[in-house]
Amino acid sequence: MRLVTLLLATTAFAATPALAAPAPQAAPEAAAADAPATDGGDADAIVVYGTGKTRQVQELSGADLAIQAAGTSPLRAIAKLPSVNFQSADAFGTYEWSTRITLRGFNQNQLGFNLDGIPLGDMSYGNYNGLHISRAITTENIGSTVVSQGSGSIDTQSTNNLGGTLNFYSIDPRTALGLDASGTYGSNNTWRGFLRGGIGSESGARAFASVAYITTDKWKGDGKQRQLNVNAKGILPLGSVTLDGYFSYSDRAEQDYQDLSLDQIKRLGYNWDNFGPGNYALAIQVADIAANRGETGTTPLNPAAGKVYPAPIRTADDAYYDASGLRRDTLASVGLTAPIASGVTVKLKTYLHKNEGQGTWGSPYVNSPTGVPMALRTTEYDINRKGVFGSVNADLGWNNVTVGAWYENNDFNQARRFYAYASRTNPGRDHLKFQRDPFFTQWDIDFNTKTFQYYVEDQIKLGDATISLGWKGFKVDNHARPIVAGGRTQGDLSTKDWFQPHAGVSYRFTSEIEAFAGFTQVTRAFASATTAGPFSSSQAGFDAIKPFLKPEQSDTYEAGLRYNSGIFHGVLAGYLVNFRNRLLAIPTSVGIVGAANALQNVGGVRSAGIEASGELRLGHGWSALASYSYNDNTYRDDVVIRANGTVTTIPTAGKTVTDSPKHLVHGEISYDQGPLYGRVGVDYMSKRYFTYTNDQSVPGRALVDATIGYRFDLGMRKPVELQVNATNLFDKSYVATIGSNGFGNSGDNQTLLAGAPRQVFATVKVGF
Repeated sequence: MRLVTLLLATTAFAATPALAAPAPQAAPEAAAADAPATDGGDADAIVVYGTGKTRQVQELSGADLAIQAAGTSPLRAIAKLPSVNFQSADAFGTYEWSTRITLRGFNQNQLGFNLDGIPLGDMSYGNYNGLHISRAITTENIGSTVVSQGSGSIDTQSTNNLGGTLNFYSIDPRTALGLDASGTYGSNNTWRGFLRGGIGSESGARAFASVAYITTDKWKGDGKQRQLNVNAKGILPLGSVTLDGYFSYSDRAEQDYQDLSLDQIKRLGYNWDNFGPGNYALAIQVADIAANRGETGTTPLNPAAGKVYPAPIRTADDAYYDASGLRRDTLASVGLTAPIASGVTVKLKTYLHKNEGQGTWGSPYVNSPTGVPMALRTTEYDINRKGVFGSVNADLGWNNVTVGAWYENNDFNQARRFYAYASRTNPGRDHLKFQRDPFFTQWDIDFNTKTFQYYVEDQIKLGDATISLGWKGFKVDNHARPIVAGGRTQGDLSTKDWFQPHAGVSYRFTSEIEAFAGFTQVTRAFASATTAGPFSSSQAGFDAIKPFLKPEQSDTYEAGLRYNSGIFHGVLAGYLVNFRNRLLAIPTSVGIVGAANALQNVGGVRSAGIEASGELRLGHGWSALASYSYNDNTYRDDVVIRANGTVTTIPTAGKTVTDSPKHLVHGEISYDQGPLYGRVGVDYMSKRYFTYTNDQSVPGRALVDATIGYRFDLGMRKPVELQVNATNLFDKSYVATIGSNGFGNSGDNQTLLAGAPRQVFATVKVGF
C-alpha cells in the first residue's frame, strides 16, 4: 500500500525515457513504405506521425515500451494511438486467450502483422498461419512499431489486412553491443529476468543474443503462466552487400481464466474462475451432478452425487476444472540487401516457422474411460511454413519504383483429441504440459495453403507533393485433407484477386503543415482452419456454400492534416470504409462442445470516423500526449439464415459492430529530467456490444497506469535504473475482453473476461 501511495503522490512527476533518448534504429532490411521514420526532428517524440506518408501512419519507439512494465506486449503500448482498441485480461497484455486488438472496427483476424517483414499471420489464438508477436520477439528487442489504421502498405506480407497493418521492427545489434540485464518482481508472485549480450562493431559485423523468462501466478483462481523466449540477430556487411539473420524460440504455457457472462459476473463476481488443480474433487462433484441432471449428455457415473449443485454453482458451465494454452515456436530468417546498379537495390529474405500447440479444456461433456466424469479435451495445432519474399527498388530521383513478391507454403494440422484423467481422486495430468496418449480423436485434418502475392508501387515526388500509386494481387490455394474426418470438412478452396489498387497523395503546405489523402482496396483470403472460415462448417454445409462464397473486401478512403513543429506534433484525420461480403460463422453449440459452425456471406459494414492525436512538449522535461477517435461502425444488412427449409432473419441492419466502441480516448503526462522520470496515463473506451442485435453490452471504462523511475549513474555503460509500474492504479473492476467465445445474435453469453486488478511491479535494469 505504501508503494501505491508513493505512485499516487508522484503523479505530478510522471515522465518517459522516450524523451531522453532517440528511438532505436531499425535494421537495414526493415526499410519499407511504412518503415520507421528517420526524420531527426521526430527522434525524441513519443509518437512519430508519419510525415510524408500518403496514409494514416504512426510509429511508436522501443523506448516507449521500456517505460511499460517489463515484458509488456507492444500491442498494449499502441493502445494510445487513435482508433486502436486493445483488450487483455492480464497486466502485461500477453495472455493470448484474452488479447484482442481492433482497428476502426476491424477485428484481429482482419488485420495484417509483420516482424521485419516476416508474416505473423492473423495472430489469433488458434493461429493457422503465424504466431503472436509476444512469442516472435522479446519486448526489449523491439525497436519500433508502425501502425497503419487503414488498409496499410501494399508491400505488407499479408492476405488478412482488410482493416490495417501492424509492422514490428527488431533493434539493430549496434544498439545492443555490451551486456544488458533486468530483473522484475511484482504482484501475484511475478518473476521475470532478461539478459542480452551483443558483440561486434557499429559499422561492421555485429550480433546479439538474449534470453527472457517470466513466471507468474494467475491474478485470480489457481494456476500459473510462464514463458521462455530466446532471440538472436546478426548483421554481416560484405562490401556493398549486407546479410542479416534472425532466430527466435518460444515456449509458452498459461493456465486460462474462466470465460464469464454478465449473469455470472452478477451472481459470482469478477473474481470467479475455473476450479483449478487445487479443487479437483469439487470439479468431479459438479460433473457428476451435471450428468445426473442430464445437462451434459454423458452417462451418469455416480448417481449418489444427486442433482443439486453446491452453492453458488447453478450450471455445469459456471466453472470447469482447468484449461490452458501451450505453444512452442521456432522462427528463423536469413536476408540479403544488395545494390545491383546505380540507384537499384534488391532485397530478399527467406524464413521458416515451426509451431506445436495445444489448447486444453477440462470438459464435463465427455467421460474418461477411467470412470472420471470429465475428460481433458484439446485442440491441437502444428504449423510448418516456409516462405520467401523480396523486392527490387529503383530510385530515379523524382520517381521511386518498387516491385515485390511473396511466396509461402504452409502445412497446418489441426486435431481435436480427448485424454483420460487418471482417477476420481487424482487427475494424473498437468494442464501446463503437452498431452500424450489420447483415448479418442474426434477429428484430425491436414491443411496445405500456398500463397503467392506481388505488388507494384510508384512514389512520385513533384515539388512539395508526393504521389503514391500501385496495386497488389494474390492467389491463395487452400486444401483440406482429413486424417480422421469426424464430421469436419475436406475439399479445396481458392481466393484470387490480382488487382487491389492503392492511390495516395501528400502535400506539404509549409515546413509544419502537411495534408494527405488516399484510397486502398483490399481482399481477404479464406482461412484454413476448422475453428474459423469455410472449413469450420460441416461437409454438407461446405459443399452447399462453396459455389456462393465470396471473399471479404474493403474500400478505404482517408484524408487528414499533420502538424509538426518543435513544440507540437499531431494529426487530424477522417476515414470512410465500405466493407462487403462479410463472412459470419454461426455457432451451433456452446464453445466447449466444439460443434461445426454454419457460415455464409451476410452483407456489408459501413465505417466512418474522426481521429485526432497530438504531443505537446512543455519544456523542462514535461510532455503531454492525447488522442481521441470517434468510430461509427454499423452493419448495413439484416442477416438472413436459411436452414432446413426455414428462414430466420436477424435484425442487424443499422446496428453497431460488435466490440466497436464509438469513443476511444487516451491521455498521458510525462516528465524526464535528470535522474528522475515517470508517466501517468489514462485510457478510456465507451460501451461495447457483444451481440449482433446490440441487446447486450458492457459499459465503458477508464483505466489509469503510472510509472516512476530513477537512474543511478555508477560509471557503467548505462545508468542503473530502478523502475516501478502500477497498472489499473485505482483497482477498477471491469470487463476486459469481449468475444472470447465469439458473439451471439442476442442474449447473454459466456464470452467475457474480467480485467486484472491493480498490479505493481518493480524492475532493476543494468548495462555493462
